[in-house]
Amino acid sequence: MVGTVRMRLTLLYAAVFLGSAVVVLAIPLLAVKATERVGSPGAPVVTHPNSQLYHQFVGSAAGLAVMAVLSVASGWLITGRLLRPVRTITATAREISVSDLSRRMSPGTRRLLGRSDEFTRLGETLDDLFGRLEAAFASQRHFVANASHELRTPLTAERTVLQVALADPCATTVSLRSACEEALRLGEQQERLIDALLTLATSERGIERGEPFDLATVAAKVISARDCGDIRLDVTLEPAPVSGDPSLAESLVANLVDNALCYNEPGGWVEVVTGQVDGRSVLAVRNSGPMVPPAAVESLLQPFRRLDGSSRVRRGGGHGLGLAIVHAIACAHHAELTVRARPEGGLEIDVLL
Repeated sequence: MVGTVRMRLTLLYAAVFLGSAVVVLAIPLLAVKATERVGSPGAPVVTHPNSQLYHQFVGSAAGLAVMAVLSVASGWLITGRLLRPVRTITATAREISVSDLSRRMSPGTRRLLGRSDEFTRLGETLDDLFGRLEAAFASQRHFVANASHELRTPLTAERTVLQVALADPCATTVSLRSACEEALRLGEQQERLIDALLTLATSERGIERGEPFDLATVAAKVISARDCGDIRLDVTLEPAPVSGDPSLAESLVANLVDNALCYNEPGGWVEVVTGQVDGRSVLAVRNSGPMVPPAAVESLLQPFRRLDGSSRVRRGGGHGLGLAIVHAIACAHHAELTVRARPEGGLEIDVLL
């Protein structure tokens, strides 16, 4: 492509130069009106251009031919020098995309150009692109590694339970039944993880076609199917019409409510509110619970990110996919998601659609 652009620019430069030269050369021709009468009286009249102007025109035409060759050659050299950063950027980008996404090209481009111009800004733009790609691939590798670990854990535990039960020569009906129940529980845990991964993948794919529904109706359906235990649930559901995927919206509400119930404290509370603010529908979920460091809030939106420690949220309540699913569904609906850590403990989460 660079070679084609170079040839086009060379021909363009040569055409502009030759066109200008032809115009300049045509000016003397317009002045060649003087003629000389040659021969004796009664003989035919023969006219020819003024000799001095004629020789000037021939010399100019010869010079024009030489300059045409020089203009093509100089245009080829100049365009080659101008397009050299493009070749450098193309080669570097090809090497980066094939071998190492951590490399960058803008420093080399600056050294090549010695100043800041369009090529340097192009290199910086590609650097930003490669930086985002590197982060995306790193996140994907991290996600795959965590997903493999989370899927392998219940399988290993299930195999261990069955092997222990089968290897026991004194196994009874009661012990075998207990082992089978434990294996079923681990299977259900694995099934929930797979469902969460599928929901996350579906959410990240986006919405092909939305349909209108009421967020309050979805929230009421989700809340009616939840067992709150000793957690007080305060619900205020006002109409909140939106357009999108109702099944994904149900997953969003379910994950928010489950997260608020799971990561809470004995005798705590959860507040669920739907309504409209400035003409936009909003879903707000707030809950009591352990203190969450404000700096760690953003990381909770990433897959398999869980806070541990006795002073923070407790482990074992999930796989760390709940808020990641919420974030993906909110992005698919072009919604505004705000997550804040409450100074008293717990979270405040607002989804503005």
